[in-house]
Amino acid sequence: MPKAGLPRLHIEGRWFLDEHGRRVILRGVNLGGDCKVPYPDGGTNFRCDFSNHREVSFIGRPFPIGEAGEHFSRLRAWGFNCLRLLTTWEAVEHRGPRDYDAAYLDYFAELCRLAGDYGFYVFVDFHQDVWSRMTGGDGAPCWLFEKVGIDYRRLAESGCALVMQHLYDYARGGRQEDRYPTMSWPQNARRPANGIMWTLFFAGRDFAPGLTIDGVNAQDYMLDHYLGAQREIARRIRDLPNVMGFDSLNEPAPGWIGQSLTYRHLGPSNTNPNPAMPGLAWSPLDGLLVSHGVARSIPALEFDPAAKANAVVHKQDRTINPERISIWTSGQSDPFQDAGAWRLNNDGTFHVLRDDFFQRVGDRKVNFIEDYMGPFFAHVAENIRQINPDWILFAELDPLSGFFGPGFPAETPPNSVNAGHWYDVVTLATKMFSPNFSLDALTGEIATAAEQIQARYERQLGKMAGMSKAMNGGAPTLIGECGIPFDLNGAGAYRAFHAGDRSDAPWTAHIIALDLMYNALDTLLISSTQWNYTASNSNDLAIGDGWNQEDLSIFSRDQQTDPADLDSGGRALAGFVRPYARATQGIPRTMKFDRASGTFEFVFESDPSAAGSTEIFVPRIQYPRGCVLEVSGGNGNAELDLDRQRAVVKAERPGEVRVVIRRKA
Repeated sequence: MPKAGLPRLHIEGRWFLDEHGRRVILRGVNLGGDCKVPYPDGGTNFRCDFSNHREVSFIGRPFPIGEAGEHFSRLRAWGFNCLRLLTTWEAVEHRGPRDYDAAYLDYFAELCRLAGDYGFYVFVDFHQDVWSRMTGGDGAPCWLFEKVGIDYRRLAESGCALVMQHLYDYARGGRQEDRYPTMSWPQNARRPANGIMWTLFFAGRDFAPGLTIDGVNAQDYMLDHYLGAQREIARRIRDLPNVMGFDSLNEPAPGWIGQSLTYRHLGPSNTNPNPAMPGLAWSPLDGLLVSHGVARSIPALEFDPAAKANAVVHKQDRTINPERISIWTSGQSDPFQDAGAWRLNNDGTFHVLRDDFFQRVGDRKVNFIEDYMGPFFAHVAENIRQINPDWILFAELDPLSGFFGPGFPAETPPNSVNAGHWYDVVTLATKMFSPNFSLDALTGEIATAAEQIQARYERQLGKMAGMSKAMNGGAPTLIGECGIPFDLNGAGAYRAFHAGDRSDAPWTAHIIALDLMYNALDTLLISSTQWNYTASNSNDLAIGDGWNQEDLSIFSRDQQTDPADLDSGGRALAGFVRPYARATQGIPRTMKFDRASGTFEFVFESDPSAAGSTEIFVPRIQYPRGCVLEVSGGNGNAELDLDRQRAVVKAERPGEVRVVIRRKA
């Protein structure tokens, strides 16, 4: 039966606390990957020119209300207690400015309510990837391009954005890395459509003061509408106790803020000491020229494992926009040219007027984190707390900030969580994983054993968690996204499944990769929401999660052989359905699970004044023949209930309590 009455959560230092005074670890999932696209046929596996952008509907993403019981029951059975529930700005305001989709808003509110009935805490993620569907991602409504003077129909064909629907050969079908590279979002983020729109969104007042929309600067206009869409959802879920708050904005990008107009990043340099990423090494000037229909030859960088420390190398150049297509409407110039950054002459020649245009405002050198993300966090926090003053802000920076960046801005609002993202970058980009060979793309370090890989994960995640210390003296870390592609190693597991192999053997690499990731999370005692659960997922390599050939869903209908079995359709369950301490009567100290032996160990410092008991998730998947529970310290009582997949420990005295769960022989 559904579970109601979740105690509200609040923040105390690095921990989430419930109303019983227990420290809570959130182990959740993103719901879901196809929320980026309209329902039912808005996925990138369908032809689309986006001409129907005002008429689309997102009702049914992540699933129709009638299916909610099935999916929520499955996720609860797998031990999750938290959902990062996706929506998009487009889903709310696709029809036009202030023309909100009331039917969708009602649908989304009902999802949040039902999630609480099934025992899930929720935080709302206004999702985006590389700005919008029209620029190869998801997020913002299409009509914003018209407002800034861009013809969205020319974005893909000009090369200003990588769009699967423009590049993919639908007659050919299947995975097409040659036409549309999977995991291309870092490349797309450097293309001019993103450079223009993100710079305007965060810093239009500074870098495009002359661009106004309906009488206000473009930055103020876009922010006001983004916050307005957020408020419409907030008003409908304000009284639900399971709703913890809102994500600020998924993976925000700086656009061209802080970049030299002419600099191309080919590798670590005095200008930029960070490693280069695969794809085209665009300068902002390259992007502006291409946006005006000027063909441009740009260095193309490729991943080369043999290069080790310099794993991304320049091997060739590529000509972009050979058809000389301008994206600007009615002969309009870009707002940065109007502001004095550069000048394009009538004969096609150009002059750079200020190479530091995006780096300085007057006498001030700009800092994207402090000058733009800090105020943005403040705007979002104020916006949602006008609706519910207790809501938590799940603050996100540009995803690379966790590896390269200086951390959160000094003025991050109180009651915020570090909700950054983490992936094994090489596994994500190459769709390959081996516990015997793993390359760290950031350092060139090679790991040749699972223990070494886990140690690297712990270092990287630990560095991200360390960023929380600067947030108002300490804040919880919840890794908002982490996970693996399930079409790993040539999608061999899919072929084995369809050939009749229902064992764990084809999923060995997936299970090990997930196990190492969760081992690192356990060691650090931090919360997470895995990416992702897509109810509509398909093993078809052109479809996957329904978005740009990505396939990271922990569930697929194509693998569901028994609808009566909640586990049926699950992928590599042994890797992520594992014991953990959901709520602790005191302070967690150490947590460890050995998947091979099935031994779970948890040590905490008990606090008998806390009203509740320590609760540990004990999944039947890991203990098919049962288990034994051992507790030392605390002078209390303990109960093991495998029917409800949990162990409960009540301490009566302060001090160290050690809990061990072992498989029965």
